Amino acid sequence: MANSASGDSVVDRVVRVIEAFPEGVITLQLSELSDRAGLPLSSAHRLVRQLSEHGLLDLGAGGTVRLGLRLWELVNRNSPTLALRQAAMPFMEDIQQVLNQNVNLAVLDGWEALFVERLSRRGSVANRARIAGRMPVHISSAGLALMSHQPRELQAEYLEQFADQSGKVTADVVRHFLAEAAQQGYAQLAGVVDPDTWGIAVPVMNGKRRTVAALGVVVPLAEMRLQALVPALQTAARGIGRQLGD
Repeated sequence: MANSASGDSVVDRVVRVIEAFPEGVITLQLSELSDRAGLPLSSAHRLVRQLSEHGLLDLGAGGTVRLGLRLWELVNRNSPTLALRQAAMPFMEDIQQVLNQNVNLAVLDGWEALFVERLSRRGSVANRARIAGRMPVHISSAGLALMSHQPRELQAEYLEQFADQSGKVTADVVRHFLAEAAQQGYAQLAGVVDPDTWGIAVPVMNGKRRTVAALGVVVPLAEMRLQALVPALQTAARGIGRQLGD
């Protein structure tokens, strides 16, 4: 039911307030939060005050608003990816110990790869994947590994509406990437996100052979060792899948 003159509900406005915080930013001025959420200042202030009463936001002196610890607690305690991350972490740590490079874990959310875990060390190559960050399927090896093992109907729907903002990639190119990844059992992209890095990812399947995640690495382009990397990733992915069960 609509609860405002604009027709949006209270839930809509609460979501807009929480989503107004950019990646990596936990504090905003109330006036900026109001602008980013597209709400009148009075409405934003009322919602922030109510959310702060539940610990989801913190309203500080001078009109500063922070994300609340209660929000972090609820998200992490009840996250649908918690079991996946717990199952994957030992295998990710083993891979990182050998490679000394970036290791990431992603799930498919819509037409994007959503990264739910990442391990990096000082000296690792640049890696655009961030925990809770997203990348379009077609520029992420994890995204391609995930989409290439989805039902054909879902792939067809994705390709039908595919659009690349740069205009450099066509649906036919992505179709080729997906077919190649499905045939090989892994996806790879060289120098797409960063000209000096290579991304390789494999699907993680549960006991019902349903692809639930992608396990990937980002390594220096000059040090690429595909023949060694892929078997290690596939072995780890099978181990994660066994831990997850059905």
